[in-house]
Amino acid sequence: MNILNVIEEIEKVDGEIYERLNPRRKAMKDFFNVGKKVAVASLPLALGSMFQKAYGQTTPTAVVDVLNFALSLEYLEYHFYNRALTGTPAPPIPAGAPLAAITTIRNHEDAHVKLLAGALGASARPVLVQSDFDFTAGGAFADVFTNYQTFLKVALAFEDTGVRAYKGQAGVLNRSPFLTTALQIHGVEARHAAHLRQMVAANVTGASGLKPWIAYTANGNDTGIAAVDAVYAGEQLTTQATINIVGINGSAVTQTHASESFDEPLTRAQVVAIANQFIPIKKLS
Repeated sequence: MNILNVIEEIEKVDGEIYERLNPRRKAMKDFFNVGKKVAVASLPLALGSMFQKAYGQTTPTAVVDVLNFALSLEYLEYHFYNRALTGTPAPPIPAGAPLAAITTIRNHEDAHVKLLAGALGASARPVLVQSDFDFTAGGAFADVFTNYQTFLKVALAFEDTGVRAYKGQAGVLNRSPFLTTALQIHGVEARHAAHLRQMVAANVTGASGLKPWIAYTANGNDTGIAAVDAVYAGEQLTTQATINIVGINGSAVTQTHASESFDEPLTRAQVVAIANQFIPIKKLS
């Protein structure tokens, strides 16, 4: 999860979040302006400290719950990539660009974990460790860490889930000091998904035609992997703002064009259902 969605989710349960942060707007602006001068590893902790100061000792229970939900998802993604890079057995990720890409994505997820844990402070959920997860999803992906193709399939499912879960949230941050930085982070998450789609197309049997974006299919799932149908539920829709885009105003917009032009959101309940396939004991809610 990224900053954009953290703030959006907090705003749903604490309508006063911007008032809490308002006295610090200049400080926040300065913080983001100097971000390039600060070590990347220190940014999550610094921003987490800002949240703690904004809420002090009065953090609403619902806000803590939202942040801990986000933290749980970030633990899931971080441990998935970290297990692939440091565990045994490990998927045979080719050296060079592929290994560098997976390492970079792992590091991004680690930064998100540190951000959320820092924001929650003593209220953070107990740390989730690698053994808390079953990345085979109960055997559905039994060879995820021995077969490079399976590893890429699961990685893509995680990234496409994340992008869909957090799409279209920018309006909540309108006129807030978080907007620019949040959109930058959200853009990076989308690039993760696009890059992994290219890696899948280049390495997974039968996936050579996979596009960097989610393409139209009758059930929304363009990967051909039935086990991840839930990740793509609704992506086949062609209606936006109650308007069917197909052939709109006599245009040549096809069903494929109409579907691919927009990402559909996933609800929290849908994301929980997907994530819990990989969390056998400490399930999300």
